Amino acid sequence: MNKNFLALGLAAALLAPQVAGAEGFAINEWSAEGVAMGGARMFAEDDAANVAYNPASITKVKGEVMKSSYTYLSPHGSYKADIKESLKPGTNETIPAYPEYGHNKVHAGWAVGSYYVRQINDKEWFGIGAFPRFAMVSEFERASKASTNAFFSKLNGVSVTPTYAHKFDKKWSAAVGAEINYVGLELQKNSYDPRVQMNVGATQTEGGSYALGWNAAANYAFDDKNEIGVVYRSRITHSLEADFKMYPVIGDKITADAYGVVTLPDSWDIGYNHKFDKKTRLELKATRTNWSTYDALNISLSNPSVPGVLPSNVDSAKNWESGWRYAIGLEHNLSDKYTVMAGFAFDESSIPYNGGDFMVPTGLRRTYSIGARYNDKKQTVAVALGWMDVGNLDFAGHATDAYKSAHAYDSFTKIASISYQRKF
Repeated sequence: MNKNFLALGLAAALLAPQVAGAEGFAINEWSAEGVAMGGARMFAEDDAANVAYNPASITKVKGEVMKSSYTYLSPHGSYKADIKESLKPGTNETIPAYPEYGHNKVHAGWAVGSYYVRQINDKEWFGIGAFPRFAMVSEFERASKASTNAFFSKLNGVSVTPTYAHKFDKKWSAAVGAEINYVGLELQKNSYDPRVQMNVGATQTEGGSYALGWNAAANYAFDDKNEIGVVYRSRITHSLEADFKMYPVIGDKITADAYGVVTLPDSWDIGYNHKFDKKTRLELKATRTNWSTYDALNISLSNPSVPGVLPSNVDSAKNWESGWRYAIGLEHNLSDKYTVMAGFAFDESSIPYNGGDFMVPTGLRRTYSIGARYNDKKQTVAVALGWMDVGNLDFAGHATDAYKSAHAYDSFTKIASISYQRKF
């Protein structure tokens, strides 16, 4: 029964659509308990989702445990774009610069996690998880000027992380694991030609890639009440092979082979756990993500179906900056069976003025969350609700965009999560 449970959970994690839940396109919503505590959940007892939050803490799991988690995320937001001065088609009449107002189409999605942990003996543990570390989706009106930058963008991702952990003594534990990471990327936009100052067609780029990474973690307990931990996740470089299609305003569809390199950033998690007593504990967590690896999104085109029409490269500078995410989580046991949780997280914005776009139009973020859990000797059920207040973001247009600059505002994400865990 446990093998079927794990297979079903892994399949759900691989097939479910996902949307962004943190600064950039990182995902931190790996379990309902993690959502409830703002992502500050590195030291949980008997929780299979430790595979995702802190692999060194799977040494806190007793016996054999499986868990599945489903997190619903619904992003909302508006924008103002300052449209460039242009010529009315077929005339010499000038259309003055003007503001365009719009909003994203709501594309709610699911972040799904599946986890399995088995205690081998008093010193060794094995764990495996399937969960999204990077994902996003955004969509805007196809007839808008914003669509010359992007009207549909989607990155689906999932990581499978087999992990080995060792408990050296009462104070030290450590873990090391591999990461098999998949990303599927789809980009759609209207192609704006600044020479004729008009849209000349729509383009679609779609492809996927598998790549390998690794992670390592360590915990140290000062005493029964205080513990620290650190987790490192390596950067992962994807060589994406994709299909490129262009649908010109005049003429037939044009196809080409597309190729690009996307480097997902490495990161450090540093956490502190304090137990006030047997019922209440507090976690603090800081995450440093090296978003500076996302310096450009350059796509090379080859073998076009109509030679001489398409450019050989479609380049877009990003130049993101590395940044921090801070979280605090509180967990209180009302009884042996019922627990309540609360959390808060703050994400710095990593997107510079000259590197922003409508693919990921988000600024700094503040997330407020609460949750509750029921557990008995064999199973655990947890639920959580969160509200992510997404800050404003100003960014510049480029030569191939119909706008000079844009301002994203009134952005937020609604979050709801449920987890189920069973011991065998």
